Amino acid sequence: MKTIFKYLIRFYQRYLSVISFGSCRYYPTCSQYALWQLDNNSFFKAIYFTITRVLKCNQLFPGGFDYPHIKLTNFQNTNFKKIKIIYWYIPEGNGKYIVVKNREWKNKNEQYESK
Repeated sequence: MKTIFKYLIRFYQRYLSVISFGSCRYYPTCSQYALWQLDNNSFFKAIYFTITRVLKCNQLFPGGFDYPHIKLTNFQNTNFKKIKIIYWYIPEGNGKYIVVKNREWKNKNEQYESK
């Protein structure tokens, strides 16, 4: 179910948001927020938080930075090999964390190949 919903969101990002106004009042955008919620929460929690976020995306709310807030009980990705960090979890207190996506940097070889 999550994968189908992710494909629908990516389809919207790629094809439909180009012809729309592109006036999201928040960072990250509502569609990106939905993808981050789907990666870090259960399906129904992600849908609930996404719907509330989309309803807040109007001129009655100030907008600004609104990162997803999640609750982690333990870290599942404890691994002593070289890992690729996708999300940073910033502790907020009471076992709650703010999710921030890691920026993907190009390697030196990729930079020279793209020129």
